[in-house]
Amino acid sequence: MARYTGPAYKKSRRLGFSTLENGKELARRPYAPGQHGMDRKKKMSEYGTQLQEKQKMRFMYGLTEKQFRRTFDKASKMDGIAGENFFKLLESRLDNVVYRMGLSTTRRGARQLVNHGHILVNGSKVDIPSYSVKPGSTISVKEGSMEHPAVKASLEATATRPAFVDFDVKKMSGTYIRFPERSELTAEIDESMIVEFYNR
Repeated sequence: MARYTGPAYKKSRRLGFSTLENGKELARRPYAPGQHGMDRKKKMSEYGTQLQEKQKMRFMYGLTEKQFRRTFDKASKMDGIAGENFFKLLESRLDNVVYRMGLSTTRRGARQLVNHGHILVNGSKVDIPSYSVKPGSTISVKEGSMEHPAVKASLEATATRPAFVDFDVKKMSGTYIRFPERSELTAEIDESMIVEFYNR
């Protein structure tokens, strides 16, 4: 299945979950899109509930089904809790770390910054959004891109950052300090259901 490139608000309303993590999509219309969106209240099966949790997480991080499944399989082989490992791997993607540092207001925008070669990892250009960033790595904006209007606008709009990343606006450089704790990530996704979905 290809990556979804349509309206983010519409997809969020369909899932009843803010894939942009800011709640704006559901603020005005907290119901499914379409003519009968307000009337859709039928009870979901166990499979349907598990599928919805998977879709919420997949669309939030903006992955294709193939990328998502591959990451889950990798997380399942790691020591510890599979669901939490899954979150750690997704949060360690370069596009996500760029987003968490406030260099873009959305993960889609962060992916574009990486693709266009604006981001350096430990001083070297990396243009692969799925690149796995190791804790302790330095993420910075390429010298020629420090005045990029989208980056500047995003940094001005960023009030807070999660504790697992650090960013110095003056130096346009930051550090992926550590893997995030589960409590630091959205509580609106039940990752155990995703584990059950793939282990059926």
